[in-house]
Amino acid sequence: MTDVHALAVDFGGTLARPGPSPDGHMVANALRKLAGAAIPQGFAETFDTVTRRLRQADQESNRQTPLAEQLCQAAEECGAALPDLDAAVEAVFTAVPDAEIGPDAARTLRNLHASGLVCVLACDTQRPEAVRRRTLGAAGILDCFDALVLSSTVGVRKPHPAFYAAVVEAAGHPANEILFVGDTPAKDAVAPVAYGMRSVLIADDRPVGLEPSIGVIRHISELPAYLEALHAR
Repeated sequence: MTDVHALAVDFGGTLARPGPSPDGHMVANALRKLAGAAIPQGFAETFDTVTRRLRQADQESNRQTPLAEQLCQAAEECGAALPDLDAAVEAVFTAVPDAEIGPDAARTLRNLHASGLVCVLACDTQRPEAVRRRTLGAAGILDCFDALVLSSTVGVRKPHPAFYAAVVEAAGHPANEILFVGDTPAKDAVAPVAYGMRSVLIADDRPVGLEPSIGVIRHISELPAYLEALHAR
């Protein structure tokens, strides 16, 4: 079996405990602090309605709608004024905490990268790359990632094939030398295998019907032992 030379690591639920998704009240409060912004009382409800509509459309198309587009639609529908969209996006993601990376996960990632593995962050997120880099930097593991593949940058979400193509390109290794690590069976295990990668699922129990070649571990801290066993076969 070909050795694993690169890891594609999911974020929320895999490397980190997921943070909150911005809701209308969070967003409205953040935007009201911006100079020149005019946010009416109905903005929060309108934003939540737009969010539900876009989320459904994104799930059907595997597209990733940027927050800026979401804000524009909400503003147009309720008469809000947002003179600086970039500042608005930054304000929202400064006010809404990102996911939290635990010390065990951070230590594991550092050790895996130090062993010579190429590490690529591969996740669905609406947060811009600068925000995710800030989170990784705060956990002391930004320099452990050779590349970040985010749906907010790529424009599509898992399991769109273009997402996995971006992962392979970022890793700089053939698909069969990449191990995808994540906690969602369809997106982080089944689809990567269909694209030619290998995968290991983070779960308490093996899902019924999961292909036998897909490994299952309970926490990312078990990944070094899993890789050692994989290479020993």
